[in-house]
Amino acid sequence: MTRKASTFRIAPPVQSALETLSRVLKRPMNQLVNEALQDYLERRSLAAERDLELTLARLRAYRKRDPHFKAAIGAVVDAEASYGKEDPAEGMVVETPAIEGTSPLRTEIRRILNAS
Repeated sequence: MTRKASTFRIAPPVQSALETLSRVLKRPMNQLVNEALQDYLERRSLAAERDLELTLARLRAYRKRDPHFKAAIGAVVDAEASYGKEDPAEGMVVETPAIEGTSPLRTEIRRILNAS
């Protein structure tokens, strides 16, 4: 696989710790950074997958008990599509608290889904 050079800004204390660890382990900083990023991406991907699976399970359960589910999903899609390229959250990672119902995003989705 061809590697691509990338430029990142690293906080001075992190850079210092990376340099120190590189010297102690006698391994290149590039290798340490790649390993750290790979570990991070694997953990975050698994967490995101679990969150999506949980959301899907909740939506399926909701659909079974709510006859207006399709109309509510249509309302969510219409609301999302209405922003177009002006969506302020487009391309942003949004982290929500683990406690259900405490995020503004979940509150808005619930509001739309519960609308008749």
